[in-house]
Amino acid sequence: MKKKINTHKAPAAIGPYSQGIETDTLIFLSGQIPLDPETMELVTGEENQIRQVFKNIAALCEEVDLSFDHIVKLNVSLQDLGLFGLVNDIMKELFDEPFPARAALQVAKLPLDSSIEVEAILTKNL
Repeated sequence: MKKKINTHKAPAAIGPYSQGIETDTLIFLSGQIPLDPETMELVTGEENQIRQVFKNIAALCEEVDLSFDHIVKLNVSLQDLGLFGLVNDIMKELFDEPFPARAALQVAKLPLDSSIEVEAILTKNL
């Protein structure tokens, strides 16, 4: 089974991709940038951008009746790896142990000149 995930509570896709894909046991969420889903504009400020990305991921989790507890892997792309500590602090607020596996990379550029993009993989089975 392969099912498209779609919610107006997270930003619409800005290209030929789905917000997420649900399979029998896993959910794959496309990279989220800090777009406000109502205005489709980037929020301002580094901390606000990081928090908005996780709000968007939370909205997609809720669409499939799951939570951050179901996230098993995150891929974090940052324009400035100097934001790594702030990402860690915010993740400590939002996630419980055991934390998801994660990769964090500095990249040259992100869509719409965002400072952060995060993609997630969730399991339906805890």
